Amino acid sequence: MACKRPINFAPGPAKLPLEVIEKAQSELLNCRNTGVSIMEMSHRSADFAKIIKEAEQSLRELMNIPDNYKVLFVQGGGSAQFSAIPLNLAQGKTADYIVTGTFSVKAAKEAAKYCKVNMVLPKADKYTGIADPLTWKLTPNAAYVYYCDNETIQGIEFNFIPESNGVPLVCDMSSNILTRPFDVTKFGVVFGGTQKNAGCPGVTLVIIREDLLGNVNPICPLIFDYKQISDNNSLLNTISTFSVYITGLVLDWIKSKGGVTGIQKIADERAKMIYDIIDSSNGFYFSAIDKNVRSRINICFRIGEQEPSEELEKAFLDEAVKRNMINLKGHRYTF
Repeated sequence: MACKRPINFAPGPAKLPLEVIEKAQSELLNCRNTGVSIMEMSHRSADFAKIIKEAEQSLRELMNIPDNYKVLFVQGGGSAQFSAIPLNLAQGKTADYIVTGTFSVKAAKEAAKYCKVNMVLPKADKYTGIADPLTWKLTPNAAYVYYCDNETIQGIEFNFIPESNGVPLVCDMSSNILTRPFDVTKFGVVFGGTQKNAGCPGVTLVIIREDLLGNVNPICPLIFDYKQISDNNSLLNTISTFSVYITGLVLDWIKSKGGVTGIQKIADERAKMIYDIIDSSNGFYFSAIDKNVRSRINICFRIGEQEPSEELEKAFLDEAVKRNMINLKGHRYTF
């Protein structure tokens, strides 16, 4: 690459491995010797069918996804799933939502348009941790229990899989999917946008247990109907071929790094290094998040001796840019 690439801390679209970008660049005009670019390849062609099938197989291998789970490639980002989940799963029942930050707030608000929502935890003004599960108010025989495994804006990450007592567990893993192994069979649905850890914007991965397909709300748009998407091998409409292709390349790259356990090791070491600096700074750098649920993936902190200093934070960001580090500014709702 001709220019010096910055150290990019963007939460999503996030930095892609250089090897992936270079591979895509080398094939941009002639994808896999087909004579056409992936961006002009028919989504119904045999060539693309092979690309999407290989991406699915790689994901299954990396996450140890059983045969009784379907893997869907959909559009609309994680936000579209805030509607698709209740439309496909609620079936007139109450849905339980474990709200721990901005994105689970949004998901619960959207679900309330289509079903009765039970807020498992009391409403909070700020989100800084995860309440003891013994205090949770779950609904017996709920349609599903929903949570967000890693709240990107607050920097809160679950360090356990919630017990749903046989109720289908639904999880938004948009910001930490493929960063640590977990047992897929404990979930009814797992979803995540690819733009953080699995590719570029344009595709959302949905992993759903097949017995949950086919009970869709009659008002559900066709494009959100998981069974229809599954029956059509994720090609119900014109999918983002380029995004699927990039996801396939990223999954191959993850394999080359030792799979999900290899990525977990990198993430854990990186997080420990930064949190050690924060914790040893005598409060100059600080985090309001409970230590046991601080995210390994997106580390949120403030500067200013326990009270945020806009002057110091601006100076920090300005100096970071001088050192070729970009996109370090956090969200205004962080804490």
